[in-house]
Amino acid sequence: MIGRLPAEVTGFVGRRHEVAEVKRLLSTSRLVTLTGPGGVGKTRLALRVAGELRRVHRDGVWLVELGELRDPALLAQTVADTLGLRTATAQPAQATVESGLRDRRLLLVLDNCEHLVETCAALVDRLLRGCPELRVLATSRQSLGAAGEVLVPVPPLPVPGTADPAAAAGADAVRLFFDRAAAVLPGFTPETADTAAVARLCRRLEGIPLAVELAAARLRSLTVEQIEARLDERYRLLSLGRRTAPARRQTLRALIDWSHDLCTGPERLLWARLSVFYGGVDPDAAEHVCSGDGLDPGEALHLLDSLVDKSIVARDEHRGRVRYRMLETLREYGEELLVASGDRQRVRRRHRDWYERTAARFAAEWMGPDQAAWVATLDAEYPNLRAALEFCADEPGEAPAGLRLAVGLDEYWAMGGHHSEARRWLDRLLSVSTGPSRERVAGLRVSGSYAVWQGDVGPALRLLTEAARSAARLGDRAEIAYTTHLPGMAALLEGDANRAVALLDEALNRMRAARARQHEVNTGLFLGVALILAGDLARARHVLDECVAWLSRRGEVWWRALGLTLIAHLEAAGGRPEQAEAAAREALRCHRRLGSRPGLAFALETLAVLAGSRAEHDRAAALAGAAEGLWHGIGAGPESYFPVFRPRRDYLPRAHAALGETAFDRAVRAGRDMPVGAAVALALAESAPPPPVSTAATGRSPLTRRQWEVAELVTLGLTNQEIAARLVLSRRTAETHVEHILTRLGFTSRAQIAAWVTERRPAASSDG
Repeated sequence: MIGRLPAEVTGFVGRRHEVAEVKRLLSTSRLVTLTGPGGVGKTRLALRVAGELRRVHRDGVWLVELGELRDPALLAQTVADTLGLRTATAQPAQATVESGLRDRRLLLVLDNCEHLVETCAALVDRLLRGCPELRVLATSRQSLGAAGEVLVPVPPLPVPGTADPAAAAGADAVRLFFDRAAAVLPGFTPETADTAAVARLCRRLEGIPLAVELAAARLRSLTVEQIEARLDERYRLLSLGRRTAPARRQTLRALIDWSHDLCTGPERLLWARLSVFYGGVDPDAAEHVCSGDGLDPGEALHLLDSLVDKSIVARDEHRGRVRYRMLETLREYGEELLVASGDRQRVRRRHRDWYERTAARFAAEWMGPDQAAWVATLDAEYPNLRAALEFCADEPGEAPAGLRLAVGLDEYWAMGGHHSEARRWLDRLLSVSTGPSRERVAGLRVSGSYAVWQGDVGPALRLLTEAARSAARLGDRAEIAYTTHLPGMAALLEGDANRAVALLDEALNRMRAARARQHEVNTGLFLGVALILAGDLARARHVLDECVAWLSRRGEVWWRALGLTLIAHLEAAGGRPEQAEAAAREALRCHRRLGSRPGLAFALETLAVLAGSRAEHDRAAALAGAAEGLWHGIGAGPESYFPVFRPRRDYLPRAHAALGETAFDRAVRAGRDMPVGAAVALALAESAPPPPVSTAATGRSPLTRRQWEVAELVTLGLTNQEIAARLVLSRRTAETHVEHILTRLGFTSRAQIAAWVTERRPAASSDG
């Protein structure tokens, strides 16, 4: 990834005029929308423009893909998630995005807005009014209609207007055909192929890039002449049945229809059933969901390979895991077929069943050694999980299954800071469920827990009261115990330590009786916090040591790291600073493994407190700044979670007094602007504090604008000579820039520069 843009995996052909024009318009207008029919290349053009403008925008270029999003109410939350903006309060997602972008200079790319056009227009209008440095580049089949919008119709690629083979070969549509054909049929070049036939085909395809690419993929089995002949047949049939459809839509539809005709019956069946997946699918899920009723389980994977070969499905591999995906145009086509077959609800239910079981497995296995792998899995499957929840919320009688799915995702949502979205799904499912039932009790309890975290005490108590009454009627001892835990949490966050100890003790005893060991350990950690605040350090040590030992035996990371953070505060309160430092550093290493922003913020804050207690004021201020940057990104503060973090009120004023206002502000700013990886390295004593440098040139970066450009080229692997050529400098000047960058960042190698640049762009507002 470069910033938050996907790397180009195929060549970009043509569009020089369009790229230049869009760049020019973005220099004078804050909202530019690329419009045109499906398959015309709006997304590729937007990504190319954004990639070329990434140096212009101090806080990066960010792509938000909306093609898989179906619920307009989740638009702002999706933008917030992409940008890494989290809130632990009940603040609406629109406000979270606006406050997170208010002082940032970035380019936001909103891709595929057409099915959310009104919601997109409202959000963009609000952001442009409240964020003066923001620019938006949108792609849509229709205009957004927002104030100040500049429309750029994206035409098809130019097609050859002459029979001259040399002139025809230079037309962008023909160039694209040859570029894609070379990947399918090595040696297929303008010198060896019938360029006139290719030119005729591209003219019939009217230069629509997706149509050209699909046609080129057919060269595996057909000649250009055969492709052209079959296309002619399809056009005649289509024109008879769709006289009122736009010509370009006829052309694209014809090619997809024709690709569908080339598939066997089982391949067509699989294509249609795969349309229920959003954001891709792994082989096991595809095999389970799509099998049955005419498709044998053992046949599905073989057919999947056939669809890859026919360019209907794309195969991706990342970290040894294979996933399959379809272009949105092809997925929508498959969905039409599935609806027409009358089988859509059955397949969607199988899809829901698969992801309900996935969530159940996650909940059962979370307290174990595979947490990082589970987080990666659920990140990849999140569009499918949302689709499954949507099905349950909309389909009568499916609310219990939806509540089981949502409750199963509790730990994932909590660790990722998805508090508002979790509450939204739970409340939506609760509104269509009837009770009492175990599913409803669990849903009430989990929704109440998020309300507690967000400080909504009134709604939380209403949810928990209903949960407690229903749990009592059902005789569910584990849920009864947990409905005691949450009021204890509320008392803890309100600062009533003695009441929190009493309630959490009661919950702990109930959980032991119910043999709810996992919930017992979680409750034990919060009881430890309450005991620290109540001054009972001896019992707090016993409770926390017992919890962390159990979690360690399970290989668990997330809760163990929080336990270690609490032990660090306990050791500090008991006058054991070395033990406190060791526990806090181990917690930080755990959170680094998971990439947990709240966890990293907790641990950095703790280490800042410890540095302040040793009078290491520079270090304390820098770590406090790094933690502050993370807290800002998730819309929270340390005291939103645990009152045990109140020492911030003590050590920061001491650091300010010791350093003086200028030096203190500089140290905090340097920490806030550090990439998360660099802040973690500093906290773990893997690097020295950054040298105090001016950030005036770039606002937040310790590099000048020219140094930043050089650093980005280093990241691309360019040599000093290549950098000099790219920036029109002498080689010696390029070498000097690299040396100065190394000095400013405190690095010794180009690899460190590359890692710093790669990490820095998302660090400002995502996961670092």
